[in-house]
Amino acid sequence: MPAVPASPSFPLAKAQLERSFALDDLAATDAFGARLAHAIDEVRAAPGFSGLHVQLLGDLGAGKTTLVRSTLAGLGHTGRVRSPTYTLVEPYSLAREAGELELYHFDLYRFADPAEWLDAGFREYFDRGAICLVEWPQKAGALLGTPDLVLALEPQGDDRRLLDARAYSESGKACLERC
Repeated sequence: MPAVPASPSFPLAKAQLERSFALDDLAATDAFGARLAHAIDEVRAAPGFSGLHVQLLGDLGAGKTTLVRSTLAGLGHTGRVRSPTYTLVEPYSLAREAGELELYHFDLYRFADPAEWLDAGFREYFDRGAICLVEWPQKAGALLGTPDLVLALEPQGDDRRLLDARAYSESGKACLERC
């Protein structure tokens, strides 16, 4: 498995589970997002669930926001999904059988200094039992802490992507096992 790009946003500890997925086209990305959505629903229903922190790595145009869109669609969101490049975070509240699901989509691309993470007051979003999907996590440095799941996307030409996934917690592992 190719290495997940080094990122100061999480320690390079041994992953509990690693998997690679070839996403040959947009339909394959959408299908993975739907599987991830289903996995989130299942893991969220487990006793002791306290939230899920997912970091999305990849260069500009790698497909991070596209994957977030397909995951939100898989969770039943039918509205527009905006890239939070300028707003930094887009909140979503989704009706689920187990109760409202709070999901926050972060894009930290515009951060110039990790201290901006603290100044923005985003820490509280991660303490609510919510799903937090973070693009450009390396811009927050080590302040984000260890994620549950890291999804690294690498373009392979045209609409093809290689997705390397690593789980760093039991919740992340449970999600990845279901994908």
